[in-house]
Amino acid sequence: MKDVIEKRLAELKAEHEAGQKMMAELEARRAQVAQTMLRIEGAIQVLQEMLPSDDNGAATVTDIKEAAR
Repeated sequence: MKDVIEKRLAELKAEHEAGQKMMAELEARRAQVAQTMLRIEGAIQVLQEMLPSDDNGAATVTDIKEAAR
């Protein structure tokens, strides 16, 4: 019985370690995507400011979520 418990404990510890590694990788990827989004939003803003103003009353898109629509 003790062997079964020790084996299961080792399995759970290995799964936990794998899960922690995956969480760290996902967090790193999330941070990369967030940085990329910030750069894209900055580029959008710069390009919009470079365009001549539209006197027809058209709204400008400054939110990346709106630009994706």
